[in-house]
Amino acid sequence: MPVPVLTATEAVAIATDLGERFAKGAAERDIYRVLPVAEVDELSESGLLAMTVPAAYGGADLSARVVAEVFRLLAVGDPNIAQIPHSHFVYVNALRHAASLDQQAFFFGEVMAGKRFGNAQSEIGTKHVRDFRTTLRPAAGGWVLTGEKGYATGALLADWIPVLAHLGDDGPMHVAWVERHAVGVTVVDDWDGMGQRTTASGSVRLDEVRVPADRVSPWHLTFEGPQTYGAFAQLLHAALDAGIARAAVREAAEFVTARSRPYPDAISELGVERHADDPTVVQAFGEMELAVRGAEALVAEAGRAVDRADADLNAETAGAASLAVAAARAATTQASIDTASRLFEVSGTRSALDSLNLNRHWRNARTHTLHDPAAWKVRHLGRYTLDRTLPPNHGQL
Repeated sequence: MPVPVLTATEAVAIATDLGERFAKGAAERDIYRVLPVAEVDELSESGLLAMTVPAAYGGADLSARVVAEVFRLLAVGDPNIAQIPHSHFVYVNALRHAASLDQQAFFFGEVMAGKRFGNAQSEIGTKHVRDFRTTLRPAAGGWVLTGEKGYATGALLADWIPVLAHLGDDGPMHVAWVERHAVGVTVVDDWDGMGQRTTASGSVRLDEVRVPADRVSPWHLTFEGPQTYGAFAQLLHAALDAGIARAAVREAAEFVTARSRPYPDAISELGVERHADDPTVVQAFGEMELAVRGAEALVAEAGRAVDRADADLNAETAGAASLAVAAARAATTQASIDTASRLFEVSGTRSALDSLNLNRHWRNARTHTLHDPAAWKVRHLGRYTLDRTLPPNHGQL
């Protein structure tokens, strides 16, 4: 049965509702590392995972700005659940950029039927994050895929795992579309990060996996001209961090207004009866709110920049989109880490109790923001400001 085709208004409303409901179990899932299997199924059934399928294939074809807002709202509830389908959307986008019409028809049809894409991209132990050893070698009727991937977020709960691999030892990069339970595919739930603990971002082992010829699509062609593939992927990361920051402020405010005691000096010198009325606390919350609102605004503007580039794609518009997303990523990195840390400053000693698990916001922020260094985002912004140098044309910007 096909999933619903959502309008922008419906997508935001559903994400708001799901985020609020996912928030209720987020702390407990984190403590016991309970994977959100039922929640991800609900996300699939809602139609949100099909919201970027092109209209020509029966999809909603919603804008990058709307998709970013959906991600932000889900992340306010539980950033682990928001991160699990990140690669799903990235590889739906990859199909749009560089896949045959037959491949698009088949895989967009799979998404409209509620199927999920995972990710087998990064590798551990290579020279850098864009260095890959996994290979596709010719075989009768197609290819044989061999390699090992790490940080494979979404793979454990996926129907299809897109695998980045070289054609031969050092040929151009392609995507091998592999069924999750195909012979030779092993997904290992060995992720043990301090934060984002329930994303199941483990390993994928590929032992001579047979891949039909029509299940391999070019990936390198995406970067032969201007593209928003990288900007779109980074935009969703920024939205996720903005959601973590908002959740930290929200939970801190709830704690301070309901459970914190005022500092004795605030009582004796200022006559404060509630901790929430202490001027130093009010000032701190104002500063945190300012940082989070700024980050949220930059995410929204970055989404609009990606949409503008998609409507009129050239080197200048693609570069402008990447710079807008770079600004959003740098701002959301800082806002999420700082806010999740200041949460304890404003909440007092009791907030440090492990039983409350308020530290999950900082752990989630610190872990997820390591995905791409914010310092390089700022550097590219600086180069553009000084001499109008556009950022490099790759998938991480």
